[in-house]
Amino acid sequence: MSSIKVSEADLAPTQTTKHDIDRHLGNFKPSVWGDRFLSCDSILLLDDDRRRYDNLKEEVKQMLILVVDKPVREKLVLIDTIQQLGVACHFESEINEILKEIYETHLDLDAINDSDDLYIVSLRFRLLRQQGYKVSSGIFNKFKNSNGNFKESLSNNVKDILELYEASYLRVHGEDVLEEACTFATTYLKSFTTSDSLLATQVAKALDRPIRRALPRLEAKRYIFIYQKDTSHNKTLLEFAKLDFNYLQSLYKKELSEISKYWKNMDITSKLPFVRDRVVESYLWVLGGFSEPRLSSLRIIITKLLFITVIIDDMYDAYGTFEELQLFTDAIERWDMKTINNLPDYMKLCYTIIFEFYEEIKKEMIERGTIYRIQYVKEKIQKQIEAYFAEVKWFNDNYIPPIEEYMSVTIDSTAYHMFLTIGFVVMEDTVTKNMLDWVASKPKIVIASTLICRFMGDIVSHKAEQERGHVASNVECYMNQYGVTVEEAYVALKKQIEDKWKDMNEELLMPTAVPMSLLTFVLDCARVVDELYKVEDAFTINGKATENAITELFINPLAI
Repeated sequence: MSSIKVSEADLAPTQTTKHDIDRHLGNFKPSVWGDRFLSCDSILLLDDDRRRYDNLKEEVKQMLILVVDKPVREKLVLIDTIQQLGVACHFESEINEILKEIYETHLDLDAINDSDDLYIVSLRFRLLRQQGYKVSSGIFNKFKNSNGNFKESLSNNVKDILELYEASYLRVHGEDVLEEACTFATTYLKSFTTSDSLLATQVAKALDRPIRRALPRLEAKRYIFIYQKDTSHNKTLLEFAKLDFNYLQSLYKKELSEISKYWKNMDITSKLPFVRDRVVESYLWVLGGFSEPRLSSLRIIITKLLFITVIIDDMYDAYGTFEELQLFTDAIERWDMKTINNLPDYMKLCYTIIFEFYEEIKKEMIERGTIYRIQYVKEKIQKQIEAYFAEVKWFNDNYIPPIEEYMSVTIDSTAYHMFLTIGFVVMEDTVTKNMLDWVASKPKIVIASTLICRFMGDIVSHKAEQERGHVASNVECYMNQYGVTVEEAYVALKKQIEDKWKDMNEELLMPTAVPMSLLTFVLDCARVVDELYKVEDAFTINGKATENAITELFINPLAI
């Protein structure tokens, strides 16, 4: 880490009050949730529900055991249904075995009986790619005509086109046939009209967000509503999915209550009024990336980290002066509580919160016998704040950096790399030092997820940020470097977002650098951004995306 030098004179406590300084305040709206989630009014499962839940779970497991001897179509449809209902985590080994058998038995996709069935070919391709298998996209060429275009006759069945559309989002670089498939399917689905309301709902959901980019917990609830309207639905699967969703909702509400109390006890809203009060939204973000039931303690810890990040981000972006931030950056680099006396009062609280968080993780690492992991926490927090200060210097100097320079800093300032690294640190002990070194080294998939976050955020928020005074975003950097309009910059950034999704898809194919379960966390972090930043910065402005997601995940249970 490069050292930021501060003179002894600079370290003297500032005497300037906040009223004497022109600060670029964000004027963020207050939380719309108040103390709604401060107390938890639900229990996980009643005894009768628990027995029913366990019985249904065993029945679903038996379905997967029995389907092994069924045709490929039945296997694929069952697995797809289980996955979209959001309960696949309970049957990972069974699903893995079935898909492995399908992959190994049908390496030659042309040799199977239903190789001309677009729906099955597309579904097989998607499920195997999602599992990490390197299946060839060349199978789709058979659905083209002599002119090299997808056959118009395919449009006779919208379900086939819908599955082709979903499959196309698993594409990697150089797969022109899937690029063409995506364009073909999207064009058709956008022009599709029907009196079938269920099919129309499915098409609209897919066009809004394909399965590959959908947030798993939200996708599960959305799919449950669709599935229950299908007259051919399996009642056992549906009931189990609903019970599972409600069980998880209760678990999430308990966690949300705990972290709401943590935030309220810190009294940030009154002590640091310039900070965004986004307790529930922060938990939603973390839940999106780490949704498995077993990760309860991790979600609480990483949500605290997100609180801290929001505080520091707002301090660097919307409140602190250059001189104050220089003092704070140097204090973090020294990593010594003695330096707190050199800071303005509001920064003393920020500094204390960081160290208390660090000590909390350190204590846990000592208890687990993995104290070596604590160094990753310190290094990533320091790197994060160093990146924030680099952006402050750009703003202070009225400097718009070249794209390359901007990218080198934004990979850290976006905070995704820090979240993922510290998430791996506090995860179960099956995460080895090699895995920690891997995530800390900024691998390709982490960079891709990070830049998807940054690019989408820049597109929807840069105008508001520039109006109040903010460092140049990637939009301004691109416009300045290439002399283009803001609309042209948007087009270029959206293309880069698509390229980063292809990077992620490539990195999720076997053999992988680390277990697929860890890579899925990186994937889910990108999905969170697609949910919250597709239309607006829904995190900062209490947008419709966050309000809808919070209502569906934490307030409205499913009727059984």
